[in-house]
Amino acid sequence: MTFTAVAQSGSFTLAAKQLSVTKSAISQQVNQLEQDLGVRLLNRTTRGVSPTSIGERLLKRCLSLQSQANLIFDDLRLAGEDPVGRFSITLPHALASNVALPALDQLCTEYSGIEPETIVTDETLDLVKHQLDFAIHAGDLPDSNYRALPVGTMTEIFCATPLFLNRYGTPKNLDDLAKLKWISTSWQNTKTKVSFKNTPRNVNLTPFGKTNTLPTALQMALNHMGMILIPDIAAKPLLKNGQLVRIMDDLTGPLWPVHSLHPYTKEKPIHITRYHQLICQMFNDGQGH
Repeated sequence: MTFTAVAQSGSFTLAAKQLSVTKSAISQQVNQLEQDLGVRLLNRTTRGVSPTSIGERLLKRCLSLQSQANLIFDDLRLAGEDPVGRFSITLPHALASNVALPALDQLCTEYSGIEPETIVTDETLDLVKHQLDFAIHAGDLPDSNYRALPVGTMTEIFCATPLFLNRYGTPKNLDDLAKLKWISTSWQNTKTKVSFKNTPRNVNLTPFGKTNTLPTALQMALNHMGMILIPDIAAKPLLKNGQLVRIMDDLTGPLWPVHSLHPYTKEKPIHITRYHQLICQMFNDGQGH
């Protein structure tokens, strides 16, 4: 936590004031940490300090630990008020297996009195109308009075099975891509905005099949029926085991901001805070951060 204070403030002096200790004590603790780990965590200059590349990695983990520590103290203040009963959430298909459900499993382990209910849909559901406690939302936020907390950003990528690409050829450019059979979802358009070598472009894809859910489009692609445009976090395990291959590494589709939403206007229940933390952790792990 001392290292975190220094890395975030960029100053041993500011960190000392923040933690109400001497600058010397701060310096000694950070030096001891670097000696114990055997690596340099901070770059020190006359203008201040900044994390090294490995220091940045450690800082991300420390921030996660700090949020958990803060939650523990909140938990102690609310001793005897552990959440119990129904916890209803909605989430998109792309974030179900790798993010939302593992986070929900961990939440239920920590708060055994919770009874989870999930609605997995790519449609936007109103929290009050559908009696929901929490939503994971991908895309632009709808107009509402609900509280929105950022989670991260998903990037869509083009994928297909090795067999499909062996049959029809692996695209080398956008013209090749436009000729391939494409399986689209109901929210995707034939004329699609992409980024090719960091340059925004439009490409007119060749529609072959269309479906209303991402899992169905994915299953059609796994049956070698066509290529798909899928969020990177959903594609990652299939790319890792070789079931899918990414098409053109320097090509990406639309970006989707991800937020968690809740309807609480004042102090929210502790399990809402914890679930958001777990969502962020699982999301970042799924993105390879």
